[in-house]
Amino acid sequence: MSVEKYLVKAGAVKGYSPANHHHTVNSRLIGRDNVGARNLEVVLGVMERGPGALPHAHPELEQVCYLLEGRAHVTVNDAAFDMEPGDCCFFPAKAKHSFVVTSEGTTRVLVIYSPPYEENPRHVSLD
Repeated sequence: MSVEKYLVKAGAVKGYSPANHHHTVNSRLIGRDNVGARNLEVVLGVMERGPGALPHAHPELEQVCYLLEGRAHVTVNDAAFDMEPGDCCFFPAKAKHSFVVTSEGTTRVLVIYSPPYEENPRHVSLD
């Protein structure tokens, strides 16, 4: 099988602006459409200072965020904490969460969803 079926170059993936996010461009690195992943999705989020992900929840999926670059303030249900590069956080299904970039310049975060989010409106709740 060809390498292209397994290797994804971040620069070759088209970015998109996710719903309920500001100052954010996401690139779906691993998903159903490019490598055929059925049980997870990996997204690279590039964000600027300010509220990136407004408060929301994912009723049917879990989410992990690994901060690659920059700093952020995160809330998950009634917990709040600051993240720096190398930190990783978990958002359980149904947990209300938000992600605010607190550093200057570009912040980069690797996001993993299981099952895949795929920007499906039924996978997000703003309540």
